[in-house]
Amino acid sequence: MSTVNVVIGASGGIGQAMVKALAQNDSDRPVYALSRSAVAEPDWPDNVVSKVLATDDEQAISDFCQQLKNQGHRIHYAVCTVGMLHGEVNGNAISPEKRLEDLDSEQLLTYFRVNTLIPTLWLKHLVHVMASPGVLACLSARVGSISDNRIGGWYGYRASKASLNMMLKTAAVEYARRAKGTSLLAYHPGTVDTGLSAPFQGNVKPEKLFTPAFTAQQLIKIMARLTSEQSPYFIDWEDQVVSW
Repeated sequence: MSTVNVVIGASGGIGQAMVKALAQNDSDRPVYALSRSAVAEPDWPDNVVSKVLATDDEQAISDFCQQLKNQGHRIHYAVCTVGMLHGEVNGNAISPEKRLEDLDSEQLLTYFRVNTLIPTLWLKHLVHVMASPGVLACLSARVGSISDNRIGGWYGYRASKASLNMMLKTAAVEYARRAKGTSLLAYHPGTVDTGLSAPFQGNVKPEKLFTPAFTAQQLIKIMARLTSEQSPYFIDWEDQVVSW
């Protein structure tokens, strides 16, 4: 049985960097780069398998995991980079709420669908194909910490990331029985220079605005030292524990 690495959401800034870093750091393992649309001319090594897949469709997720299993593959590292902070859905602009009056049911549902539901569907199906040892990491955010919330605002994004954290924490109990050796990680990457953070970089100090490549390397270093006995983890880019 062989092992592979998988990046879910490979078309984004962090996703592309993660694919490249995993492929270079672990050249003997294939890296499956999964994205909803083809990535334009990525600078990826030869061990990358780029696959267009509806990463939010449960049947597609199930089929992909089953295909890996049928081919005798297990997953060493699975990294889910799917997430949204702002954008446009069905012609409606979405941006973080500043006050209660900004709350909108459709916007809240969108935050939860992207930031919580999609990673959770992957949690559901990856339990059947994780290797031991292995790591399943999802991009979370410090603002999803309930105990660390002191300034408020950003209701939907905060709540959807807190919900993702709870899904990981709850799933870790079941993974300990069904996928022994798998560590679950909620990872706070800091502020990364991507489209997700672009409108909010004005007050970020230059030394605190990280490149996607730096973010990917930090995450790989952290994943390499995790042990399933201490799973789940909520860790930031400095390898410091974030309170749930």
